[in-house]
Amino acid sequence: MSKVIPNLQLFLILTFLSLLIWALDNFGLLNLPKTGLFYLTNPISLQLFKTRQVVSQQFNFIFAARFAAQENVALKAQLGDLLLENANLRQSLVETQALVDQQTTFSPQTYNLISARPIGLSRYLLIDKGQNDGVKVGKAVVFKNNLLGKVVSVSPKSASVQLITDPDFKLSAFSLNKDGKARGIVSGQFGTFLLMDKILHSEPIEKDDLIYSEGLESYLPRGLILGSVTEIVKEQNQVFKQAKVTPVFDAQNLDLVFVVSD
Repeated sequence: MSKVIPNLQLFLILTFLSLLIWALDNFGLLNLPKTGLFYLTNPISLQLFKTRQVVSQQFNFIFAARFAAQENVALKAQLGDLLLENANLRQSLVETQALVDQQTTFSPQTYNLISARPIGLSRYLLIDKGQNDGVKVGKAVVFKNNLLGKVVSVSPKSASVQLITDPDFKLSAFSLNKDGKARGIVSGQFGTFLLMDKILHSEPIEKDDLIYSEGLESYLPRGLILGSVTEIVKEQNQVFKQAKVTPVFDAQNLDLVFVVSD
């Protein structure tokens, strides 16, 4: 019983206060306090509202930046895939065109050609075809109607090519112009150019003349271009004259070369 009475007293007090506040407000007696309280709390409410807007904008910016970063990564990946696909297509087009050009120079009915990609260069040019593809030591390596070198070693999946500019490379050659033919021996000069030696002074040879393979070597077709003459070297009291020769193509800049097979 003692617990019930205090609770009843509290209820009656709260009810009385509620009725009093309602009556005062109903007669307009609380307008002044309400106005004062409004002016006191309004700046606080406004500041809270602005703070909420700023926080909301910051969160929106963070989410937008995160989404943009993820989208940027995805776009970069797509761009990388497109660039790789484009490079592969360009490479395929270049190799297809090289193969077509090569077949117009070397008839498939006369020569069997093995296409190969250069994959390295030190003293020898390394290509990506070997014994498993039919490449053999001693075979000529060409591009269009130009001799690049010959195979000197093979492994199952690759081969080494001695270029015509190698100092150990020698072969019989000739030049041809309107005044006639000049014969000599061509040798490599340490990877820079070729030197055609043993040319008789009576034989005609001029700057810009093309030098061709004589075809006396068993592995080599006749008439392959070795390069063009850049300088005629004549020395007094010498039986022979010489010619400096520059290859038409640089093998390391080619996308595809061809091994003349059996």
